[in-house]
Amino acid sequence: MKRFVSLFLAVITAFSVCSVAFAQGETANTATGFTSEDFLETDGRNIVNQKGEKVILKGVNLGAWMIWEDWLCPYENSLDHYTALEILTDRFGQDKAYELMNTYMDNWITEYDLDEIKKMGFNAVRVPFWFRNFYYDDKGTKILDENGEWDFSRLEWVVEECSERELYVVLDMHGAVGYQSDAPHNGKKGSVGLYADTEQGEKYRQLTDELWTEIATRFKDSPAVAMYDLLNEPMCDVDAGEIERRINNEMIYTRLYDTVRAVDSKHIITMEAIWTAIALPMAWTKGWDNVVYQVHFYNNSNFIFNLFAWFTKFIYADVPMMMGEFYPHQKTTWENCFNTLEKANYSWFLWTYKATGHGMWESDWCLRGSKDGFERAKLETDSYEEIARKWGECIRTENGFQNTGHYDRNVKDHI
Repeated sequence: MKRFVSLFLAVITAFSVCSVAFAQGETANTATGFTSEDFLETDGRNIVNQKGEKVILKGVNLGAWMIWEDWLCPYENSLDHYTALEILTDRFGQDKAYELMNTYMDNWITEYDLDEIKKMGFNAVRVPFWFRNFYYDDKGTKILDENGEWDFSRLEWVVEECSERELYVVLDMHGAVGYQSDAPHNGKKGSVGLYADTEQGEKYRQLTDELWTEIATRFKDSPAVAMYDLLNEPMCDVDAGEIERRINNEMIYTRLYDTVRAVDSKHIITMEAIWTAIALPMAWTKGWDNVVYQVHFYNNSNFIFNLFAWFTKFIYADVPMMMGEFYPHQKTTWENCFNTLEKANYSWFLWTYKATGHGMWESDWCLRGSKDGFERAKLETDSYEEIARKWGECIRTENGFQNTGHYDRNVKDHI
């Protein structure tokens, strides 16, 4: 009898061990999410993970989410984000204005969108943001969470959700404190003040330092963060010589590089040369390590695109290259763009994931476009409740948007 009992217990124990092992194996096989091995760094002209595997980022921008551009966004009239926020603040007060902005952001990009981006085969997103996501003003008044801490929950959410889906994130300072250009897409039209040789200009730079310090501190250990994009398109609306003077000679990139490196020595940092191959210095002359140089392209011929891509790669021979935004106008074809980027070893990000406006339901500007008859908020006249309704569930991609065909026509064969 004892023998039988012992044998029975042995069988039960073995079965239990096998069951646990099987369950653990099943969990391991189905587990998703980035690990420390996925942390990216540069190796010569390549971006690699910690296993030494080459990684080409192929992604899409989450435009019009954390920073607004009128032609992409669900509101009437030509308004930059600053003006739109001022209108809401004047009408409803600061707290209500930010409640509306949060309602908008809660619905414009959701987990559904990140799932869609993953399903399409992209491996990254670029997340444009501006300083008013974290400050109430340009004086440094911080937006606090319910615990009285500086609120970075929106960025933390997207990084966490992307990590679970194995999507890399480029954190893009689209609008710095004081503004880095006169263009409306950095938050406020005609308001460049970041480089001013004044007490106020220095205050803007200090606050931009503070913001990057906090971001780098919070995400320094995150393998999902591919890189920090220090300034989107600085001085994009002037000639190449002025771009160089502002971002090179006045050392804004050196300052911001040092700011980030003071708290995060591991993540890639990307600097933008924008439209020209001569605006940035050779990285080795500045002692910059683990950096990617970035360009954007919006032009009108295959020849110019190819010349631009290859010449820029030739000039910056010591760093990996990335096309952070692009859209081929007129005689430039998507096929040529993608083929050239692949041959020249560029990472790339489409502009942009979703957009509203007439014709966007079939536009190559976006992967998801608003349906015909889409309701747009009238910020000057709609009630608080009406704006909240128009920025509620109806602006969720699955409700008010449709597939534009851009992915099937132009993109899917190149991912």
